[in-house]
Amino acid sequence: MFDGNTYEKENDYKRLLSQLDEIREIMIDGEWRTLSQLRELTGFPESSISAQLRNLRKQKMGSYTVNRKVVGDRKNGLYSYQIIKPTTIKFTENGQGEFV
Repeated sequence: MFDGNTYEKENDYKRLLSQLDEIREIMIDGEWRTLSQLRELTGFPESSISAQLRNLRKQKMGSYTVNRKVVGDRKNGLYSYQIIKPTTIKFTENGQGEFV
């Protein structure tokens, strides 16, 4: 599930999974939040939050859409983020699709 040069499953898996789950649960409401707002809500470092938002884009993590928009003056480099649940289509026997 998780990977990277410094990833050690026995030391990192539970912590990273907990971070991912908590960030997803907060963000699934579709609201826009900055990394600092997420840090205040979770207590996680902003670098970890940013990494978990990237992870949510991965197919093995759910293929969420992670949107980003500038907050204020772009020169300040402040962004807010939003996640969108992936759309799933179920096909019936007659070939018709429906959103699930």
